[in-house]
Amino acid sequence: MSAGTDVATADERILQTSPLRKLLGRPELGSVVGAIAVFVFFAFFADSFLHAASLSTVLYAASTIGIMAVPVALLMIGGEFDLSAGVMVTSSALVSSMFSYRMTANVWVGVGVSLLVTLAIGAFNGFMLTRTKLPSFIITLGTFLMLTGLNLGFTKLIDGTVSTKSIADMEGFPSAHDVFASTITIGGVGFKVTILWWLALVAVASWVLLRTRAGNWIFAVGGNKDAARAVGVPVTKTKIGLYMGVGFGAWISGQHLLFSYDVVQSGEGVGNELIYIIAAVIGGCLITGGYGSAVGSAVGAFIFGMTSKGIVFAEWNPDWFKFFLGAMLLLATLLNAWVRKRAEATK
Repeated sequence: MSAGTDVATADERILQTSPLRKLLGRPELGSVVGAIAVFVFFAFFADSFLHAASLSTVLYAASTIGIMAVPVALLMIGGEFDLSAGVMVTSSALVSSMFSYRMTANVWVGVGVSLLVTLAIGAFNGFMLTRTKLPSFIITLGTFLMLTGLNLGFTKLIDGTVSTKSIADMEGFPSAHDVFASTITIGGVGFKVTILWWLALVAVASWVLLRTRAGNWIFAVGGNKDAARAVGVPVTKTKIGLYMGVGFGAWISGQHLLFSYDVVQSGEGVGNELIYIIAAVIGGCLITGGYGSAVGSAVGAFIFGMTSKGIVFAEWNPDWFKFFLGAMLLLATLLNAWVRKRAEATK
């Protein structure tokens, strides 16, 4: 082997400048390919799919999942996951509603209390995980069960039913509705404000992952937490912070739920945690941690939105939705694995 070949092989900077290698190394590549395929599929089979109003509906469905999929993706990159994320959204809405109603306070007081509570739940998950060393499956499953019981029990105890009282006539409701549940009209088509919340979270999360020291810590603890701790990464603080990020996403989603309907059913949210995880996995996150992106989770949520609404636009039986979602999960996981192997092969 010549000396020039040795230098080319040894110098990683030469390989890193390859556009193909950069493309193959992107965790969201497989999900983007899948999103294009799903878009073309429904554009062909559903006549109304390409209408502007239909796009608005698809983006809204994607945003309601994407707001939670972003922090869940960061948590998965950090090597953990959260089974309590779905019911935490309902807890956030219930706390905000019941505190405002019972304390006869401005609804913004309830919104603030709800933020503190959801962040505390996230911190509790992270604290228990790091102190007990138990798997996140056990810790968050326990939180899931506790929150499910608390949501139902407290709502019945305080309001006497399984749903909260209406807060639509309370002070501060119109402004809170504008922030969390309003509709923005562009070109005669209404777009929900949750789309802006979703895009903002994706932008902030991408900046954190790719441009900050905290982003390096997240990838490090997800790849190998013991090695990360050995080089000075604050593993405990990083994991607690990631769980608090999930709590923040749950707060936003919970306030949207509340101010969209002004009442909350205490049994909602069960099962949604799996959809958030699915969106993150379709977007390129690995269950084992250390790999993924916020943009990928957004693409995964967009695929969810296109599929859930595309089936309706095509006038198919909605019972097929779960089948399509499961098929996309498997195909996206296989494609992501293939892309990653190809990326590693080019090194």
